[in-house]
Amino acid sequence: MIASIRNVLPGAVAYMPMKGPYKQTPDAFARLYEWIAEHELRSKGAPTAIYFNIPSDSSEADAVWELQVQLTSDAPESEPDERGVGIKQVQGMQVVTAIHKGPYDSVLPTYQALWAWIEDNGYELAGPPAERYLNGPDDVASPDEYLSEIIMPIIKT
Repeated sequence: MIASIRNVLPGAVAYMPMKGPYKQTPDAFARLYEWIAEHELRSKGAPTAIYFNIPSDSSEADAVWELQVQLTSDAPESEPDERGVGIKQVQGMQVVTAIHKGPYDSVLPTYQALWAWIEDNGYELAGPPAERYLNGPDDVASPDEYLSEIIMPIIKT
């Protein structure tokens, strides 16, 4: 695993709060992108999921997470509407990242390596971890080819 430190710039995102099983993700991202298009907004970059509880610490039925898609321009903030989609500003932050190659359900070793890197290099976690999906089922022939960027906000201790 190769860890990289970078700064994430602040900006507007369309977001969808989620609860329960992760198998909702593909349909939810489709609804999120549909909402963005209907509101004549433009997305940029890869879609992201923010995880507010650690999957290994709770049942998937109790999972709390959020899907986000970065927007190309600022848009007024709004709470999630009847379709569950809102807009908010995200703050800039320093993060450490690593690329995971393979099925989504095999990311735990990459997370463990990043947690060890954070501790070994004098940082601490400064927010919930995220996964940016660089490709997916529509892009590659096999889950073994999926690329996910694991992102952890950090601060120096």
